[in-house]
Amino acid sequence: MIKIDNLRKQFGDTCACNIPSFQINDGDILGLVGNNGAGKTTLFRLLLDLLKADDGSVMIDDINPAESEAWKANVGAYIDEGFLVDFLTPEEYFAFLGKISGMSQAEVDERLTQFERFANGEIFGQKKLIRNLSAGNKMKVGIISALLRRPKTVVLDEPFNFLDPTSQLVLKHLLTDYARETGATILISSHNLQHTIDISTRIALLEHGQIIRDLANQEGSASAELEEYFGAE
Repeated sequence: MIKIDNLRKQFGDTCACNIPSFQINDGDILGLVGNNGAGKTTLFRLLLDLLKADDGSVMIDDINPAESEAWKANVGAYIDEGFLVDFLTPEEYFAFLGKISGMSQAEVDERLTQFERFANGEIFGQKKLIRNLSAGNKMKVGIISALLRRPKTVVLDEPFNFLDPTSQLVLKHLLTDYARETGATILISSHNLQHTIDISTRIALLEHGQIIRDLANQEGSASAELEEYFGAE
């Protein structure tokens, strides 16, 4: 469970985050949507202790990330290319992640087989450094790295970016299957409204750093309200 209490972040005159109270329950697939500048990435960076809040707090399973690193064992995240070690090949990078997480190479190799369809012959066995991969394949490496340890909580910022249509569809199935099999809590932000509606059980709509709507999304029930909101912009 993730609890947000009076979380605020200001950049000059711009309020990037102002959330008095919000709770993300275990097993939620939460889609975070909003126009450019709404504060989606800022919120994720605050959750992951990559930004220092001006006020308030975040609790992940009763742990404050600003005060302890114990939460990291149960969280997998990919925000941008800064998360990658780009002078390694994907295989070297996954081996490194496995090693620091206490996994054997055999365990890493076994888990990577689950991502072969998503990798689509473009990640494994290519002998390319991550820095030389396309933007879409870097995104795939980042997503795989976030899921590799089978974490309880997954945070992905714009995961559909740079992916071709086939890979986007595979990713939707990958995330929903992962949530069903593990009971994990998944947080994604995306400009792709339809993909977000398709996979999310709940959708938070951000505007100027504030969550202005918290919508249940059973079988796409949030679709009409979201389309009305964005259509009016």
